[in-house]
Amino acid sequence: MRLLGISAHYHDSAAVLVEDGRIVAAAQEERFTRIKHDAALPRQAIAYCLSRCAGPLNAVVYYEKPLQKFERILRTAFAAAPGGFRAFAAAIPDWARRKLWISLEIEDALRALGHNMDGKIRFASHHEAHAASAFFPSPFPHAAILTLDGVGEWSTATLAQGNGAKLDFLHELRFPHSLGLLYSAFTHYCGFRVNSGEYKLMGLAPYGEPRYRDLILENLLDLREDGSFRLRLEHFGYLHGERMTSARFDALFGGPARRPADEVTQRHCDLARSIQSVTEEIVLRIARHLHSITGAEDLCLAGGVALNCVANGRLLREGPFKRIWVQPAAGDAGGALGAALSFHYAQPGAVRTTDGTHDAMRGAFLGPEYADSEIAAALAERGLAAERLPDSAATARRIAERVAAGAVVGVLQGRAEFGPRALGARSILGDARSPRMQSVLNLKIKFRESFRPFAPIVLAERTAEFFDLAAPSPYMLLTAPVRGARSSEPSAPMAERLRESRSAIPAVTHVDGSARVQTVDAATNPFLHAVLREFDALTGCPVMINTSFNVRGEPPVCHPREAIEGFLHTGMDALALGPYFIERSTVPPSLLPAANAPRAFAPD
Repeated sequence: MRLLGISAHYHDSAAVLVEDGRIVAAAQEERFTRIKHDAALPRQAIAYCLSRCAGPLNAVVYYEKPLQKFERILRTAFAAAPGGFRAFAAAIPDWARRKLWISLEIEDALRALGHNMDGKIRFASHHEAHAASAFFPSPFPHAAILTLDGVGEWSTATLAQGNGAKLDFLHELRFPHSLGLLYSAFTHYCGFRVNSGEYKLMGLAPYGEPRYRDLILENLLDLREDGSFRLRLEHFGYLHGERMTSARFDALFGGPARRPADEVTQRHCDLARSIQSVTEEIVLRIARHLHSITGAEDLCLAGGVALNCVANGRLLREGPFKRIWVQPAAGDAGGALGAALSFHYAQPGAVRTTDGTHDAMRGAFLGPEYADSEIAAALAERGLAAERLPDSAATARRIAERVAAGAVVGVLQGRAEFGPRALGARSILGDARSPRMQSVLNLKIKFRESFRPFAPIVLAERTAEFFDLAAPSPYMLLTAPVRGARSSEPSAPMAERLRESRSAIPAVTHVDGSARVQTVDAATNPFLHAVLREFDALTGCPVMINTSFNVRGEPPVCHPREAIEGFLHTGMDALALGPYFIERSTVPPSLLPAANAPRAFAPD
């Protein structure tokens, strides 16, 4: 059975191909269109998936039920009337033109690609898709399942249990009471973009103190022991569709929302720390309740809130479950995967097998790859000469040598990652031992805020030497303490704390002594494992920086030509494209931007 899963029209649209339960291909539309978080029907991602399809499709499965979602929007508009009329009136044309007719739009797109799917479009509910994406690719034969996000049709959180090929839903939290929307309200209030800047808020939190935690718990929500809650809606604006927060919210926290161009102050750091603390408390309470009603030893997570790696790390260290597994594409992109898998395992006779150790995501390397000839053509088109190395071992060795010498190296190798994290296929690598590397990468390569941390990659077999992490973290979704690290003095100014060297790997040690870890094993990530092994042989340190190959406001690169442009227009020192290696010192000056050339960035 060949199934195409699709998510679209909200954010992070994607397409996924599943054949007989095996994940064959998956990609987000943003990687092709270069529009970050692109929400459009993923026509190019669909075309990519179909290029790897072995025969005709049996069905296409969409990750939501549009009629149920439209019902929620109508009911909310009537309940909030007349306040939300303007936003409601603005939304209706899009629903009337596209969203209510998604099956026809999908059929037209597939017909243009030579696939006639009339009558074969199916629908999964939003949180059913999240739960399926969490459990079915996981290594666990049985597990509890927790999904948390902004909102699907009505659900904002679900508690479920997976057993073999079956999902059983136990409880749900319903709109407008939502942990995802609560976190996004603070994202907006601190001046970051909703559905994009939540990870900035998480990165900002360690610079603050939880001074507003009690204020949040006493005024914004009624939290119960089982983790369920009701928001006090007079403090929020999203029911009216105009903004995330209300004037009462502003008054409670001492002023209006920060504008994106304004300075980030200690107050914003404290707000970020406070809502992060509340989020972790809610997640831990829900997890304890879910464990008590299922008795499961293992937990699977999905939904946008599951990308909060700090909460995940606490859940692993303090929660009641022995193991947790987080879907690497936990947000809406992963809904496309879950939609296809939920349909597959609902078929009579569907059987799911797992060894209890290895997941089915294939390292999340499910996106496009490019032949050496395509890379060579992209280099020639740009007028670049490159050294061709004899094999992948030589490439790994060269990357390690350059990073050990202090260089920043861009890497494009093999199939692109599915999900928001760079895992070594479309990455920028640097020396984690360098006290300067964090600021160099932020200011000269990524062109982003200086407070944002970078993640370490470490040989899986050496993890315990550097991090207090009791589980594999191949998808960079767990935060753990760095061994021997010290936290910054909370009263010190942010600029001073940024300059502090807090451990033997300072470039990846956040101000609270933690790091968002990616463990790298030879079986699922052989090339990156080889790079780290070579780096360890040279330096005695099996840890590097790994960050996504992009600059502010852009999605990670996909095609070699995008990697070339990223290399030329940043301060990167070298570029490894498949077997080709380029040093910046060999690039003709005419191809490099002028030192004082202005650079425009899309909002992120």
